[in-house]
Amino acid sequence: MTDAYRTVAERATARFEVQGSEFLGHVAPVDTVEAAESFVEEVRGEYADATHNVPAYRVPAGEPSERAPGSEPMLREYSSDDGEPTGSAGKPALNVLQQREVRNVVAVVTRYYGGTNLGVGGLARAYSRAVKDGVDAAGVLEERPHRSLVVETEYDDSGTVRGVIESTGVEFDADYGERVRFDLRVPVAEVEELRERLNDATSGRVEIGR
Repeated sequence: MTDAYRTVAERATARFEVQGSEFLGHVAPVDTVEAAESFVEEVRGEYADATHNVPAYRVPAGEPSERAPGSEPMLREYSSDDGEPTGSAGKPALNVLQQREVRNVVAVVTRYYGGTNLGVGGLARAYSRAVKDGVDAAGVLEERPHRSLVVETEYDDSGTVRGVIESTGVEFDADYGERVRFDLRVPVAEVEELRERLNDATSGRVEIGR
């Protein structure tokens, strides 16, 4: 499909040292700017004692539902040097994501200063390597745009609804409270067909939202 794209398969961290400084390249797959920022804050919190936590990400600028079918998403590309010399950290990190042609991905490079200045060139090489190693550790796969859906139903229809969902092979979590709620991750191209199947199977009694 033309809307397929390359991204990382899972979260991963790669670690190495350069002249006493320790670098950790963290990467993760994300679908939104909010998720990317959340990952950045998570890493900053976990490695709050580090000298620098340099972020870079490439994610869609809007929700899949806001784009015309088949259109390519506008990408939000962001990076920061987080106190390193200008151009020595964030841009090299982002360049790796661009050169590897991966998107829906966030990277944060953690650095613990080891007492030796690496210079702008040395820093650029180290931050680039951290992201490259992180992406390699996570693995790259081809993915299709997804959308999150929330499906709610009464218990009488829950078995039918679950059967329809399971037959599609999409990822989902089920919560059995006062009503039954299914949280789905559905390929964008399959959303409308699934909506129709769920409504047909329950005579319109199912509630489907985002």
